[in-house]
Amino acid sequence: MPEAVKTYQPDNSLRKGYFSIFREIVDEIVENRWLTWQLFKRDFLTIYKQSFIGVLWAFIIPLVSVGTFVLLNQSGIFVFGEIGIPYPIYAVLGMAFWQLFSTGLIASSNSLAKARTMITKINFSKKSLVIASMGQALVSFLIQFGLVVALFAFYGIAPSPLVALVPILIIPILFFTLGLGFILSLLNGIVRDVGNMLSVLITFLMFLTPILYAKPTEGLLAVLTVYNPLYYLAAAPRDIVLMNRVSEIGGFVASSILAVAVFILCLIIFHLTETRVAERV
Repeated sequence: MPEAVKTYQPDNSLRKGYFSIFREIVDEIVENRWLTWQLFKRDFLTIYKQSFIGVLWAFIIPLVSVGTFVLLNQSGIFVFGEIGIPYPIYAVLGMAFWQLFSTGLIASSNSLAKARTMITKINFSKKSLVIASMGQALVSFLIQFGLVVALFAFYGIAPSPLVALVPILIIPILFFTLGLGFILSLLNGIVRDVGNMLSVLITFLMFLTPILYAKPTEGLLAVLTVYNPLYYLAAAPRDIVLMNRVSEIGGFVASSILAVAVFILCLIIFHLTETRVAERV
C-alpha cells in the first residue's frame, strides 16, 4: 500500500469561519472575567492612590470646560444657542457622555503600551487589558452624573422620568469606544505617536461636536454634525434626561448600528492579531 501523505498547514483562524471566531472570542472574555476585574482594580487604585485630590478630578475637568464656555459667552465671543434650560446642567450632562467616550478611548488605546512588561513576560488574554481600561471611564461617568443630579437639585428642576434608560442608551457609546480602543491600542503599541495624536484629535472633535453648545442650524459645522455619529450617541441620552424623548431617533439608531459594526470588526481584528502583540509592543 502507498504510504499515507500528511499535509501540515499553518493555523489559520479564518478557516474556522467568522461565527466560530466570534464564539471563541466570547468564551475567552467570559473565562477571563476575573482577570479583567483584577486589572480594573489595579488601574483604579493606581490612578487615585497617588493623586492628592483623587476623584475630584472627575468634577474639575467638566467644570473647567463649562466655566470656559460661560466666560466666552459672557464676553460675546461664543453663543450657546437656544438650549431652554440652565446652561451648567446642559453642558455638564453633555460632558459626562462625551468624557465616557474620550476617557475610555484614551485609556484603552494606552492599555497595551502601559502593560508592555507584563505582555512580554506573561501569556494572557490581551483583551482583558483593553476592556478593564474602560472601567476608568465608567467610574468617572458615574461621578460626573452625580454632579448633574446635584445641579438639578440646585436649580430646582426635576429630570425626566426616563432617566432610568440612560444605562441602556450609553451602550452604543461603550461599543464604539471599545471598538476603536482595540484597534488604537494595537497601533499605539507599535507607534507611540498615536497616543499623543489621539489626545489632540479628541480635543478637536469635542469642539466640532455640539456637546457644550446647541446643534447649529446653518454653516459648515451644521453639515458636519449631520454626519457625526458622536453627536447622536451623546445627544440621545441627554435628550432623554432633559426632554423625555430622543429628538433625532433616526440618527441615533444609525449611529448605534455603526457603533456595533465597528466594535465587532475591530474585536475580530484584535483577536486575529493578538498572538503577535508581544513581538511588536
